[in-house]
Amino acid sequence: MQQSIKSILTEYWGYPDFRGSQEQIITSVLEGKDILALMPTGGGKSLCYQVPALVNEGICIVVSPLVALIQDQVGQLKSRGVKAVSLVGGISFEELTNLLDNCIYGNYKFLYLSPERLQQTMVQERIREMNVNLIAIDEAHCISQWGNDFRPAYLDCSILRELAPNAPTIALTATATPKVMQDILENLELNDPQVYKDSFLRRNITFKVKHTEDKLYHLKSVIESVSGSAIVYVRSRRMTVTLADYLNKNGFNASFFHGGISKTDKEERLNSWLTEKVSTMVATNAFGMGVDKANVRLVVHYQIPESVESYFQEAGRAGRDDKPASAILLTSPEDKDRAKQQFLAHLPNVAFVKKLYLQLNNYFQIPYGELVQETQEFEFNTFSKRYELNPNMAYHGLRVLDQNSVVALSENYNEKTTLRFVSSKNEIFSYLEKHPKSAPIIQTILRTYGGITEFDTKINLLLLSKKTSASEKHIKTILQQLHDDGIADYKNVSSDIELTFLVPREDDRTINRFAKRIKDLNEIKKGNLLAMLAYVENTNRCRSSYLLNYFGENTKDKCGVCDICRTSGHLTDELRNVVLNLIKDRPHTSRQLVKLTQLDEALVLEVLQELMEDELIQLNHKNEYTNT
Repeated sequence: MQQSIKSILTEYWGYPDFRGSQEQIITSVLEGKDILALMPTGGGKSLCYQVPALVNEGICIVVSPLVALIQDQVGQLKSRGVKAVSLVGGISFEELTNLLDNCIYGNYKFLYLSPERLQQTMVQERIREMNVNLIAIDEAHCISQWGNDFRPAYLDCSILRELAPNAPTIALTATATPKVMQDILENLELNDPQVYKDSFLRRNITFKVKHTEDKLYHLKSVIESVSGSAIVYVRSRRMTVTLADYLNKNGFNASFFHGGISKTDKEERLNSWLTEKVSTMVATNAFGMGVDKANVRLVVHYQIPESVESYFQEAGRAGRDDKPASAILLTSPEDKDRAKQQFLAHLPNVAFVKKLYLQLNNYFQIPYGELVQETQEFEFNTFSKRYELNPNMAYHGLRVLDQNSVVALSENYNEKTTLRFVSSKNEIFSYLEKHPKSAPIIQTILRTYGGITEFDTKINLLLLSKKTSASEKHIKTILQQLHDDGIADYKNVSSDIELTFLVPREDDRTINRFAKRIKDLNEIKKGNLLAMLAYVENTNRCRSSYLLNYFGENTKDKCGVCDICRTSGHLTDELRNVVLNLIKDRPHTSRQLVKLTQLDEALVLEVLQELMEDELIQLNHKNEYTNT
């Protein structure tokens, strides 16, 4: 058996050996045992169910909460020649039937689906017909109200035990406190489960919190100090653009990523970053989930995250190759209040969620008692302005509706382009003669879309771009010109959020079912932020030890390299010698010395002051420190 799983590991993933407890977990799964696996970000959780599923006959059912994560996993499996299918929102009844048939008769190895999709009667009935060899519950912390991303629909995942009684279950997570861990074991009804918990310790990552009034300067400084790829996490789409522009103007090669850019742009920017064409990605937390890049040397949090769980998961994307990396949180005196304003002041209460749900139904003109199953696209800011909603609170309200399976929320940028030629054929031919540079694109459109002179026709810009070798931007310019010249009626509408309504409209009754849960979750979110702020304000406890204790690992060992460890004990004497040696070589400003030593600015300034008082160094006319 051991040779079998190792040969699969090498054949499909190219790895020579397993890491951590992967091999033990896989062996236990193949022995038919139920498993709870707690592994750090980058620990290779997916291999723990993918490898045993490939060993045995049949199909593995994987429950996952995020569409983007599902699509990424399925895409990676397909790229390795493994047959995998996903049931995500927006598919027709006929397509759903065909996909389920493939799972039963098509020799597929993996079926990925959301917990909401699992609740459908047809899906449950068809799973009963499948030869299920394993049940995998990914991001299992979502089953606990104490978890960072609680999704009540996860509470129904235990029905898979009834649908596939002979298949073992493996639950996996990278962010589980002891309380969450207990919830997972109880709610999934695991049979005599074996618990594997790899230490969350990441020895190769140096955790730091940098308190400064000049975050832009220090962002530039920390990126300059590393060679290799970096991620800078921020909390808003606008900030991704602002910081990327700042870095590019200061000589760095940066790009930005958030949920509101097109799929094409996402793929292009991700590929540029993966292939080292872009070194720094400034992003919201929409970036990183499922991204397989081992050599990230630096993760910077430019703003305070909402929870320790979020921070640890995002910081853990550094150093997956086990080589030295840094996770730095930059914070200014105002950031604490900003975080409270963003995460606590705009927590939606029950009344607001009811109001938001009513406005959504009115916006899409959904009658009372009806369930509209088609995916709805809309531009979030336009919606917020129409109903005079605070965007921050409205977004959190949408998340509440998503978590409680009222809607399925997906942050994807989409464009809907329609065109209809309103001129006669002779007028169109005359226009082509007068505009020879645009003619090839216009002719391609006319050949590609029948009936475009009679009906508003949906245009695929990407397809036209491939056919004509012209950019989508250039094609849009030509279409707009056709519109302006009265030759065609051109419409281009964009959306940055997709919604699928999951239950019939019943207004307040819909929300009343989970009203108490909204209040409870708001209290939990407050506790999560306070825990994150405590981490930021901590001044005497090793960062790594602090994080491990948060996740239930009782350790007093110090990492020796975080900002806390490096400012304690005998470091001051060592730093005096380091500073003297640096100044001996050539003069340095205080900022240069902070950058070179990678230590807290206050400590470096304190040492410089001592050396000045001891008359070992002095300031020159350039405000640089030199030998006396």
